[in-house]
Amino acid sequence: MNTKKTKSAGGVVINKEGKILVVNQNGNSWSLPKGHTEEKESALEAAKREIYEESGVKELIFIKPLLTYSRFKIGLGGQGEDKSEIKEIEMFLFNTDYEGELKPIDPANPEARWVPKEKVADLLTSPTDKQFFQKIIADL
Repeated sequence: MNTKKTKSAGGVVINKEGKILVVNQNGNSWSLPKGHTEEKESALEAAKREIYEESGVKELIFIKPLLTYSRFKIGLGGQGEDKSEIKEIEMFLFNTDYEGELKPIDPANPEARWVPKEKVADLLTSPTDKQFFQKIIADL
């Protein structure tokens, strides 16, 4: 099997209450907002676009770049890994003053939530996403 390598970007978004933005993908898995980097788009631009598409939050204050990590795509139905694609994911830290209702624009992301930071890792579907979040949580 040939594994396709793709680039993605996303963010850890913290609101005024110190809660973290988490998004639902395809109604069956939970993730930090992120997605594919489009041609001629910087990773930071892609992260901001993906956060908006997956949550409706556009008011972002860039803080700093976080880690870049790799993981396989989440499998169909939110189960396991799809080894046909490995994503290199560049993550950034943002604050937001946004207080409105979370309204995802992307139909593949039906729900977004503000989650207390100590509960985020338990909600994330991908074990690699959990490991990433556990590495950075002390710095948030």
